[in-house]
Amino acid sequence: MAAPEDEEIDIIDDEHLNALLSFSPDVQQAIEQVLPSTDPLDKPDFNAVEYINNLFPTEQSLANIDEVITRMRLKIRRLDDNIRVVVRGQTNAGQDGREALGEAQKAIQELFKRIKDIKEKADKSEHMVKEITRDIKQLDHAKKHLTSSITTLNHLHMLVGGVESLEALTRRRQYSEVANLLQGVVNVMEHFQKYMAIPQIRQLADKVKKIQSELGIQIQADFEEAFSTQGGRLLSNPTLLMEACFVVNVLDPKVKKELLKWFIKLQLQEYMVLFQDKEDVAWLDKIDRRYAWLKRALVEFEEKYSRLFPAEWEVSERICVEFCHVTRNELSRIMQSRSSEMDVKLLLFAIQRTTNFESLITKRFSGITLLPASGESSSSSAPKASGKKEADATNPFMESPDATNPFADDLVKEREIEIKNSLKPKPSPFQGIISQCFEPHLYIYIQSQDRNLAELIQQFVDDFRSHGPPRMEAEDSGAILPSCADLFVAYKKCMVQCSQLSTGTPLLSLSSTFQKYLREYANKLLTNNLPKSQNTTVTTGTGLTNFSALIKEGLKDTSSIETPKFTAEEQYLVCSILCTAEYCLDTSQQLEDKLKEKVDASLKDKINLAGELDVFHSVIASCIQLLVQDLETACEPALTAMNKVNWSIVEQVGDQSSYVTAITTHIKQTLPIVRDNLASARKYFTQFCIKFANSFIPRFINHLYKCKPISTVGAEQLLLDTHSLKTVLLDLPSIGSQVARKAPASYTKIVVKGMTKAEMILKVVMSPHDPTEAFVDNYIKLIADTDASNFQKVLDMKGLKRSDQNIMLDLFRTHMPAPPQGESGPPNATTVFQEQESSRIRRLEKLIKKKEWIK
Repeated sequence: MAAPEDEEIDIIDDEHLNALLSFSPDVQQAIEQVLPSTDPLDKPDFNAVEYINNLFPTEQSLANIDEVITRMRLKIRRLDDNIRVVVRGQTNAGQDGREALGEAQKAIQELFKRIKDIKEKADKSEHMVKEITRDIKQLDHAKKHLTSSITTLNHLHMLVGGVESLEALTRRRQYSEVANLLQGVVNVMEHFQKYMAIPQIRQLADKVKKIQSELGIQIQADFEEAFSTQGGRLLSNPTLLMEACFVVNVLDPKVKKELLKWFIKLQLQEYMVLFQDKEDVAWLDKIDRRYAWLKRALVEFEEKYSRLFPAEWEVSERICVEFCHVTRNELSRIMQSRSSEMDVKLLLFAIQRTTNFESLITKRFSGITLLPASGESSSSSAPKASGKKEADATNPFMESPDATNPFADDLVKEREIEIKNSLKPKPSPFQGIISQCFEPHLYIYIQSQDRNLAELIQQFVDDFRSHGPPRMEAEDSGAILPSCADLFVAYKKCMVQCSQLSTGTPLLSLSSTFQKYLREYANKLLTNNLPKSQNTTVTTGTGLTNFSALIKEGLKDTSSIETPKFTAEEQYLVCSILCTAEYCLDTSQQLEDKLKEKVDASLKDKINLAGELDVFHSVIASCIQLLVQDLETACEPALTAMNKVNWSIVEQVGDQSSYVTAITTHIKQTLPIVRDNLASARKYFTQFCIKFANSFIPRFINHLYKCKPISTVGAEQLLLDTHSLKTVLLDLPSIGSQVARKAPASYTKIVVKGMTKAEMILKVVMSPHDPTEAFVDNYIKLIADTDASNFQKVLDMKGLKRSDQNIMLDLFRTHMPAPPQGESGPPNATTVFQEQESSRIRRLEKLIKKKEWIK
């Protein structure tokens, strides 16, 4: 009896042990990697019931239960033995570990003692080395101070002797020896800067400064004495002056500056006398003589005096620079006093001669003397340098026979130009050194260009009046007016020329002039030459009363319709003006970009041609509207004829009506002409199609509302006509084209949406009005129009009595708050109505397919 109780206790303990030995997935995975096992007892999700069921799947297998229990107890006993061995082994391992730890601690203590002994011995060795080297350091310091003292005494001896020698050589004007000695004395003085507190050293420094000052005054006097004759001619002893220049190089830079200032003023003395304000040669028409005088003066200087001065002084360049400054000031003053005598030819002549002279001296001199003040000069002259290179080409726009855009080449090569500009050397500071004086007077040039452009626009107007628009040719498509290309060529020439003269305010003023005449061109050449739109006047005969008669007669009764329609020449003119406006629109944008590229950065934001671009957009919109109105005018008589038919007595559905044929004929006549003429402006042809669809479809629907009353057969005929018109409109962009192109998705969406509404209106008219509620619900579902007036028009088309209409209108208003998808009518009535409508639509679709197959 005790055995079962023990087994039960063991089971309870096992369950408790399993609850305690639940490991995390990571730990369980690590155990499986270290101790892989296929025994079901080792699985973490071990199920005892499932394990027992596997051991004893049937009742017959219970016969071996004693054998299984024995095998289990044997396995348990084996596991207990293994566990006991492991536990005893761990007890012995703990004792061994404590013994090893004690031995390690003893070894560490022994190592610490040894390190301490080594450190004490190292300190003793260091102290011993310091005692040995102390005397050697003292000797090194003594040697260093002694060497410094000897060097200073030598420098002092050299300085005293040099000062005495300088005084003697200065009195004897032996400048060649003075130059070498003075440089040495100055270098020696630098070593005594830290000894200036010593009185004797300070006295020597004062003597050196005094000698330098005396040398500067003496050399200046020698130059003045040598050039004391009238006209600044050298008398004698050039060698002395040449040697004196070497001394000046060693002296204070102010001495050199004052000497050169005096000498350059002496050389330009004759120029100041010859070209006084009151002299005739001082005016702009003889500006060449100023530059010719400088050329002669520089040649004479090079022959006679160039050897006096060191080459690095750049005396020739300094004379030229001073000449440029003087000339600029003189020209500014004289132009201000005699501005009334200036005209554009004289101004451009003077600017051209001046820029040519600046280019000449740019090649001759490096501009090194202008480097300290080159920031302003280089910044102002950079655009002029680029402008000159553009001026080398007399006509940069006609490089190929097809070139009509004067800015196209620049835009194509824009990236290459940017790369080249980054590699170009900086422009010479001589560019604009004189010509900038003309900038305040460039308003004369701007006014002249204003007059020239006004004359050019008037010439364009006169040529258009005398010759008319460009002639139509078989292979020509939407010819652009040649005057617009001429206008932008003139603009390009003006811009290049002005950018050579200035990239500041004058170029900004020129851009304003460009804006003015872009508007003038748009108004006088484009808008004013558009054909005048006329209202359609229609006079029709008596409306036909029989649909069969309408099919037979066609449009005989509409033959008296007088439709003021554009001729082919007028249509061509409208398309030509549209293409011209598009060209002006694109080229004006490029013009704005070029102006911003050339103008100074501070003025770039002030250039804006947005207003002019809007003007050309308006011209394009007007042209498209005229073309749409023209086509609508042609289609209007046919729509009016549709309203004259008595649709209530139509007995059978036939082919498409004559009014549809008439509309299709007008579309097929007009569309190919417009498309061919707008071949170069394809996007605007698409806009034309979209505008026509947006205008024609609502008009067609309004005319549908006027067809009243309509019988069911009449509605079916109108539905057939609507489908035919829808097919024509969907194919509108490619009608008459040899190349089949798919209509744009935006256009197709407009046509499908609009014509589907017309079809839905007719389907509602075809449907029976009884039951009333089903009819109203069907109208709301198919048309989804919340306007009661449109619902009233549908009721009028059905020819209902006013009392029935009022009932339906009241019902319509009560149903409107409900969603369009909602159905409130009786299910049976709605089902009957839908079946009737489906049968009619199926018959109509079969008729349409049969008609298309016959065609």
